[in-house]
Amino acid sequence: MHSRFVLIQTSHAGNVGAVARAMKVMGFDDLVLVAPRWSNVLRREETIQRASGANDVLTKARIVDTLDEALDGMDHLCATAMTPRDFGPPTRAPREHFAALLGQSPEAPGAAPPNQPGGVAFLFGSERFGMRNEDVYRCHTCLSIPTDPHFGSLNLAAAVQLIAYDWRQALGGFALPPATARPAADAQALAGMLTHLEQALVAVDFLDPAAPKKLMPRLNQLFNRAAPTDEEIHILRGVAKAMLQMAEKAKR
Repeated sequence: MHSRFVLIQTSHAGNVGAVARAMKVMGFDDLVLVAPRWSNVLRREETIQRASGANDVLTKARIVDTLDEALDGMDHLCATAMTPRDFGPPTRAPREHFAALLGQSPEAPGAAPPNQPGGVAFLFGSERFGMRNEDVYRCHTCLSIPTDPHFGSLNLAAAVQLIAYDWRQALGGFALPPATARPAADAQALAGMLTHLEQALVAVDFLDPAAPKKLMPRLNQLFNRAAPTDEEIHILRGVAKAMLQMAEKAKR
């Protein structure tokens, strides 16, 4: 399903760059600007800086004169507004609407509705005035991000990020990158570290070699459970070395 983000009469160049960044991290790249304040906004220094590497989104972005041009080829239009309109399309939370749009209701999970759109456009109004009523009225729904009822003011790029995140999650989301495997140190390295640590504990009078009791076996079990890596073994041996050096200085 094609996804397009439309910014209407954007007045701050930095917001355009930040929007490009917000889109890119969620895997979207179709950005259209309708009559922005700056005709060269896609090339302005502030825009590029705030994009933080999302230059491909800026390169692909288009500037058009009218909303009709921006919506060409789109089947389903989502306005965005902080407060519901008395007249116009229904106001819904993004996740609620996206689930219904993609047929992910509890009654029929995974069943796509027969009229699922091929292209979805998300419309965002000017930073100063929001969306005009006439632009909202032509949309199928008005998305309202649930916020603190006492303070719902969102920066344009922040609003785009939240909508883009919820939409990406509805589409299936991205898998988390696999954790980097860190193999545990072998038994010989662990045994050498424990011997070194035992010497240090004796040197600082924490361990009585004449009556060691079960301290070292318990430490052995502790480090077996922890499965330290070679790097961590080196750190522990460094600690033991420092303890021995301090004990030697104390004897002088």
